[in-house]
Formats: sequence, C-alpha cells, structure tokens
Amino acid sequence: MTEQPSKLRIDKWLWQARFFKTRTLAAKVVSSGHVRINGSKIAKPSAAVSPEDVLTFPQADQIRVVRIQALGNRRGPAPEAQQLYFDMTEWREKVPRAPKFEGKGRPSKKDRRNLDFMKKTHLED
Repeated sequence: MTEQPSKLRIDKWLWQARFFKTRTLAAKVVSSGHVRINGSKIAKPSAAVSPEDVLTFPQADQIRVVRIQALGNRRGPAPEAQQLYFDMTEWREKVPRAPKFEGKGRPSKKDRRNLDFMKKTHLED
C-alpha cells in the first residue's frame, strides 16, 4: 500500500473527492478564480492543498464549503471519497425558480372563445 502524500494539487483533490466529474472540469473552475483555499483566492490548478485546509467553491447552484480531512491515493467509490472531507455547507431548501406548467396543453376551441369573450367584456368595462 502506498503512503499518502502530504500535499496534493487542488484540481486532483476535487476530482478524487468526486465534486467534479472530470479533472478538467475541476481545473476550469479553479483557473476561473472561483475557488478559495482558507479564504484566499487561487487561480492555478497546481495550487497545493493539505489536510485541515478549508475550500470554498461553486458547485451547481450552491456554494460548497468543505474542510479537507485526508488526501486520497485514487478516485475511489463515493463512500471512500466522502471520508476525504467534512462538509460545512449550510443546506437550504430548494425553492422553485418559476411556477410550473400545469400541463393542460393547448386550449380547446371552446376555451379560446371563452377567452375572447372575457377579453372583449373586460375591454368594454
């Protein structure tokens, strides 16, 4: 069994911890300047992280805050990846962005006549 490194590239760690599907996606987020290590902005995917570092980064529609517990040797299954960090993100309920379509479809001819009648009576008032 190999010994764990003392430091690891941030893009590799984010990929191993399964926050991003590919290492390239992790590197893009880091190089776009949206990741912070212990509150300091970084812009290089080669920045080194070590245990006890706190990372802040966007994922989907929320901001994730995690503390690194360990550095992995590989990208393993999800339960193994969850042992690499402690999630400090404040969870909030998802609020729908817009009202949903009721799915009634296109109005029938009768419905259109009623709408036209309502519009005419409303305009006359």
